[in-house]
Amino acid sequence: MMNRKLVAALIGVGLSLPAVARAQDAPVEEQVVNAMNKVFGVHAGFRANHAKGVVVEGKFKPSAEAAGLSRASLFSGGEIPVTVRFSDSTGVPNLPDGSGDANPHGMAVKFHLADGSDMDIVINSLKFFPVSTAAELRDLFLAIADSGPDAAKPTKLEQFIGSHPSVPAALGTIATPDSFADEAYFGVNAFVLVNKAGEKQAIRWQMLPEKVVHLDKADADKRAPDFLMAELPARLKQGPVTFRFKAQLAAAGDSTSDPAKPWPDDRKLVELGVLTIDKAVADSDAVQKTLLFLPGQLTDGVEQSDDPMIDIRNGAYAISFSRRNP
Repeated sequence: MMNRKLVAALIGVGLSLPAVARAQDAPVEEQVVNAMNKVFGVHAGFRANHAKGVVVEGKFKPSAEAAGLSRASLFSGGEIPVTVRFSDSTGVPNLPDGSGDANPHGMAVKFHLADGSDMDIVINSLKFFPVSTAAELRDLFLAIADSGPDAAKPTKLEQFIGSHPSVPAALGTIATPDSFADEAYFGVNAFVLVNKAGEKQAIRWQMLPEKVVHLDKADADKRAPDFLMAELPARLKQGPVTFRFKAQLAAAGDSTSDPAKPWPDDRKLVELGVLTIDKAVADSDAVQKTLLFLPGQLTDGVEQSDDPMIDIRNGAYAISFSRRNP
């Protein structure tokens, strides 16, 4: 069940102002969505980014260790049904799955809790985010839009990348998988787990497959345009797919407010449980149009960190949702 009050409030961030006022001084969340639309075009009924995807279902079984980190009902011991959407990057709904532009791939999980509420995580195959702030994200997309083949050199994008080394560093962590099931997905934002004693631990999510399999560019270019979208439902007919849901624990000095700053690889990982996907939905294209995943849609025992990009993502996703479902 969607948290309708949260969604309404977030949509109001971008839609409560008159059109003229928005054009002159739109909230940064709306500016980000507008910049995405400028790059990818507007495609009715589709997301501004990660437009192409496939929806599947399954269940989550928490580990014993998870309850020590968080009092959330998600980790109380029983199985939780889940809805999962895997996706290609960009707002182009017919982008070939093997295109380099389809990276990073996304994984959004909606945990359907026993009280009728949902908790969401929205993660992707980037190990960390290319930029630190919403204004930088907007400016990155605007630079892309202004850097066509006839643009003067150095292009706006080349200039932006030159002053933001985190962009090529982050993009250097991605590749095309042979299957959505053979990719690792990471949370770029920090969250805070709270246990029954009230103790708090900053974490970042990780969702790790049984194995990671990446394709080289030549192989990816040869694949059918929708090979990822078709492969996962076909695989599920042969048996379930599993991921290990983990929390990377922050240590002293690790930034929780900057998604472009990765934590060292030696930070402790705690197993939160196993996510099992066992079914493709009957009409994925129709179902995904109705789904809204919000990084800030949480539950007691899981809190937002001081990363302002969580609220920016919430607002931008809600604005995008309102435009594809007017």
